[in-house]
Amino acid sequence: MTTHVRKFVLGVSGASGAAYTLRFLEQLLLKGHEVHLVVTDYGRRLLFDEAGVKRLVVEELVPGLMAAAPDMTAKVAIERRLVVHPNKDVGAVIASGSFLHDGMAILPASSATLGAVATGSGSNLLCRAAAVTLKERRPLVMCHREMPLSHIDIENYHRLSLAGAIVCPTNPGLYLKPQTVGDMVDFVVGKVLDLLKVEHDLQTRWKPDLASPVDRRSIAIESPE
Repeated sequence: MTTHVRKFVLGVSGASGAAYTLRFLEQLLLKGHEVHLVVTDYGRRLLFDEAGVKRLVVEELVPGLMAAAPDMTAKVAIERRLVVHPNKDVGAVIASGSFLHDGMAILPASSATLGAVATGSGSNLLCRAAAVTLKERRPLVMCHREMPLSHIDIENYHRLSLAGAIVCPTNPGLYLKPQTVGDMVDFVVGKVLDLLKVEHDLQTRWKPDLASPVDRRSIAIESPE
């Protein structure tokens, strides 16, 4: 994994999971990376309904990070690392293959966005940026948040996988014994960061001591007859 400043595209559509979005954005900015953000209309409603975000500005998107900034210079630096693009601006820089970046995540990705990207639709900037990311063979992580899956969803998973995308459902792991909702959010966010090869300090990895010797001894494993 690398530690130099990199560029990432973050797309936000509907479904649910604003906590994932904001934590992921916070981690990228915390590590000094540049983030190009594009949010659909339903994505904006999602951010408002679930997190109270009215404006796509750092003060509302990552208030904790801004509050922890030691001085105004640090706050300005964070602001400059976040570039917000209107979803209707299909001529924005992230819609061009000549714009070099290190990967894109759509977090969360609704079923509608999943289908649009799977079929190559470029009707808005989010979908166009995703199509270009696939065309240029850059990492694209689709974080679908839906259950149960329809047959159409499963077919779109298949299409996206064949096209080179990584489908990463927002399913938190329970084997780390999460104590809070934040722990479960970090599990998913940590997985997406790993897929984009971004270093992070989230406690999302398995450790042998998580299963105590007592727990292991109490599990009876029968030999097959």
